[in-house]
Amino acid sequence: MLALEVHNVHAYYGHIHALKGISVTVEDGEIVTLIGGNGAGKSTTLKTISGMMRPREGYVKLYGEDLGAYRAHEIVSKGVVQVPEGRQVFAGLTVMENLEMGAFSRRDADGIRQDTEHVFQLFPRLKERQRQVAGTLSGGEQQMLAMGRALMAKPKVLLLDEPSMGLAPVLVDSIFDTIKRLHEQGTTILLVEQNARMALQVANRGYVIQTGEVVLSDSAANLRANPTVQKSYLGIS
Repeated sequence: MLALEVHNVHAYYGHIHALKGISVTVEDGEIVTLIGGNGAGKSTTLKTISGMMRPREGYVKLYGEDLGAYRAHEIVSKGVVQVPEGRQVFAGLTVMENLEMGAFSRRDADGIRQDTEHVFQLFPRLKERQRQVAGTLSGGEQQMLAMGRALMAKPKVLLLDEPSMGLAPVLVDSIFDTIKRLHEQGTTILLVEQNARMALQVANRGYVIQTGEVVLSDSAANLRANPTVQKSYLGIS
């Protein structure tokens, strides 16, 4: 079943044509990754999906429903939830308060409690620090919190924007282990990641984006074996 469909999307920053007919699909239960250089349009694609930017042409559909008429917070309620680049936790709130903010649109108290426990199982460090102010956490802990906060919104599709950025290698491994666990638990994920090697190891499929256009799409295994991808993104000459 098609969970997310981005079709022929054109988006602009003022007069700058940032997305030039992007088309991406994510099947239910898949991890799909977008790879490309800085400024290629990867994060802009996520912003357009989540309603922070509006396409001038094309559409975004969630399980067949056009999201074009909805504002960003309504799209979250529909089930498209983004973990933003740079984490952007609420620095002055505690870990628990950040998680509660993730569930702001929900009214199912029992479900919220269950999902809080699920987040603490995924990230035991957050349980240990649940009363700690988020701004005093390490970068890795803040990334855990940003992902946990997103999970509290009960996503149908989870958008991850550069989850490994700025993290030490051991923490990168931990974050990708968590992404794999979420996938095993049935979470549908669209992943934007500068670390193309790691992204293609966890993804089912991938798209290569250059200057706002999809230039290549294939299974993750085929992309890992593609000489152009190896040279441009995997550091293999």
